[in-house]
Amino acid sequence: MALLIIPITCFVIPLATSQTCQTPDDFVAATSPGHVIIGGLFAIHEKMLSSEDYPRRPEIQKCVGFEISIFLQTLAMIHSIEMINNSTLLSGIKLGYEIYDTCTEVTVAMAAALRFLSKFNSSGEIMEFKCDYSSYMPRVKAVIGAGYSEITMAVSRMLNLQLMPQVSYESTAEILSDKIRFPSFLRTVPSDFYQTKAMAHLIEKSGWNWIGIIATDDDYGQMALNTFAVQTTANNVCIAFKEVLPAFLSDNTIEVRINETLEKIIAEAQVNVIVVFLRQFHVFNLFSKALERNINKIWIASDNWSTATKITTIPNVKRIGKVVGFTFRRGNMSSFHSFLQNLHIFPSDNNKVLNEYATLLSACAYVKDSDLSQCISNHSQGTLAYKVDKDLERNFSLRNDFLWDYTEPGLVHSIQLAVLSLGYAIRDLCQARDCQNPNAFQPWEQIQSKCSKECSPGQMKKTTRSQHICCYECVNCPENHYSNQTDMDHCLLCNNETQWAPVRSTACFEKEVEYLSWNDSLAILLLALSLLGIMFVLAIGIIFTRNLNTPVVKSSGGLLVCYVILLCHFLNFASTGFFIGEPQDFTCKTRQTFFGVSFTLCISCILVKSLKILLAFSFDPKLQNFLKCLYKPIPIIFTCTGIQVAICTIWLIFAAPAVEENVSLPRVIILECEEGSILAFGIMLGYIAILAFICFVFAFKGRKLPENYNEAKFITFGMLIYFIAWITFVPVYATTFGKYLPAVEIIVILISNYGILCCTFFPKCYVILYKQETNTKSAFLKMIYSYSSHSASSLAMSHVSLDSSSSNITATNPSSSGRPAAWQESRDIQAQAFAHIRRENAASMSKTLPRKRMSSI
Repeated sequence: MALLIIPITCFVIPLATSQTCQTPDDFVAATSPGHVIIGGLFAIHEKMLSSEDYPRRPEIQKCVGFEISIFLQTLAMIHSIEMINNSTLLSGIKLGYEIYDTCTEVTVAMAAALRFLSKFNSSGEIMEFKCDYSSYMPRVKAVIGAGYSEITMAVSRMLNLQLMPQVSYESTAEILSDKIRFPSFLRTVPSDFYQTKAMAHLIEKSGWNWIGIIATDDDYGQMALNTFAVQTTANNVCIAFKEVLPAFLSDNTIEVRINETLEKIIAEAQVNVIVVFLRQFHVFNLFSKALERNINKIWIASDNWSTATKITTIPNVKRIGKVVGFTFRRGNMSSFHSFLQNLHIFPSDNNKVLNEYATLLSACAYVKDSDLSQCISNHSQGTLAYKVDKDLERNFSLRNDFLWDYTEPGLVHSIQLAVLSLGYAIRDLCQARDCQNPNAFQPWEQIQSKCSKECSPGQMKKTTRSQHICCYECVNCPENHYSNQTDMDHCLLCNNETQWAPVRSTACFEKEVEYLSWNDSLAILLLALSLLGIMFVLAIGIIFTRNLNTPVVKSSGGLLVCYVILLCHFLNFASTGFFIGEPQDFTCKTRQTFFGVSFTLCISCILVKSLKILLAFSFDPKLQNFLKCLYKPIPIIFTCTGIQVAICTIWLIFAAPAVEENVSLPRVIILECEEGSILAFGIMLGYIAILAFICFVFAFKGRKLPENYNEAKFITFGMLIYFIAWITFVPVYATTFGKYLPAVEIIVILISNYGILCCTFFPKCYVILYKQETNTKSAFLKMIYSYSSHSASSLAMSHVSLDSSSSNITATNPSSSGRPAAWQESRDIQAQAFAHIRRENAASMSKTLPRKRMSSI
């Protein structure tokens, strides 16, 4: 290596002549003319050359410490602008650029910002002071950069004066998201909030709870440290130490602080995980010294240095431990790779950094690639003249792979997005303007122009197939989702149980609670029908009470039986009220059991009547004896009703109905009664159906009795109506959903109740009110005689055919033992009927007619 150093040193010494800044153009890194000029800020050198501890004169010194990675970022901006100029995006309009080297110093960056704000085409680089810059035409239209948040914030405060768009490709400080302080600042990378959140999540999932933090003392480092500390504390992670290094290499205390930090790391031997919020040159120096002390830890890298190739060039860097980092999204790098391959033919007349790179590369021509970066940095520690001899051979094309190895794809992609976003903004502005005229638009107008229109609240961004995240389409939030800010990446989900939102909603709305209320039109109609039924019941009760001793009322079983049946109908109509209104636990438990017991009592009474009719007119001795044993009215009623009471009691004890909120509908909450047990509900209805079927069978057999006094035929019709209603109820109830579900059962209750009431009582009321001549004892006896004559003739003819030799037909009278009570109730009517019959046909009919059967009608 000694032989190599001599010629290189001889080559560099002539370039190290001291030269101060003469004009603003002296610290312009690269320029290119165009209709629209875009400014650029890149820290191509790592520090300013200064021989004093602090500035003695207000002058900008030359920059030293050439950074390959930042040089590549500068090339990425130039390449992106050239791509736009060679495309059809800005047809007829050429983008130019004016790139400045900030030397990683805020003062240099602010000097560049002042030049950006100077008046266009002014001979003296004049920056005018105005109250309103709306019509002011500055030197550039927008600025790309800077990379470091500290520099970006300082520059942004100056650019805010004219609302000049500033698009950063790397500044991630969370405070830059504040549009009040930085209204014209934009960036193509996420803020540190998301990075620190990801770091904290990684540490928590890895089971680490004792860590150290190293950060810079600028705004970027301090804010990242504070945000990260808050998030780790929330995850029960403790911070053993927080070390802060000077942000800029020009600070003479940086070496001392690095050594103190390493001493702290060694002292805290239990800390094996260290989070590092530093810049590349900090990490390079930190790791170099850490290797000398054999420090081996797990290092969590911020996006500032996680993909820095320079770090990998440190000798034996693998001994430093494991490095886990976060980086930016990558894009298609093929075009940029081709640009680097042909860099040796790219014009360098107005590109000082390219010339400097060529000079440094020539100086390090005999150094291998692994040491080339360090060689370039060392040889740029002096002040270069930036003037390259035209006869100097530019053979750095042989080192193109070296540049590609130092490329950081995430940062290059972010720079490409920054340039493209400005390109799309300029395209939108120039659609109705002649942008070949530099005065066509002011910089602040670009802030209103984007690749895609702003998504309004109620919409979200949907990235298109394009690789650019700035280009997207706005889609409406689906149902039950909302967005309450502009340009949201995704819609937020409402609480589906209690909230809802329509399509393109900006907020969630509370679901309305619905039930079959008292003021609902359908509920009012059903209540009116129930009240009408109750009025019918009361009217029938009054009619029967006033005609208590008529044959029609007596043939109905007497006033007591009628009252019981009418009371059941009254209760059935009244039970519909429990199905309407806001469901409560009491009403839910009461409505089904109340209806079930009252309807069962009604059917039980009708069953007894059907059995009585069948018994009175049964001529089959075997069936007659069976019905005599079965006919016990009070036990039958109590037994049938008691079984239903037992079913309902067991239901209420083990699976009682209760109020339930049905949240399955998108916009409403249905407040309904959950039956508790569908099986118990089905058993209750099924038991009523069994009793009704028995009534139907008994009534059907007695359907041909005397018409004016015959209940059997009408009971049959009533039971048919009941069956039709409840058979229809099952599928309708199973498929109906919502607040009108109780109305289905109310309708079925009304239909079955009206059907039985009308068939049981309306014909008798018609006879009582409109056929009073048939509701007398004589008319009744005549009716019985007519029916009995017909029945006896039929029976006599049957006996004659069996024994034709007998002159008298002898009929066997039934034994008086075990006679039902119904026979004894109308003994007087029976005697009168038979006396009348004997007078009409004493010869042939006296022995053939079973006299006891007529009285029970």
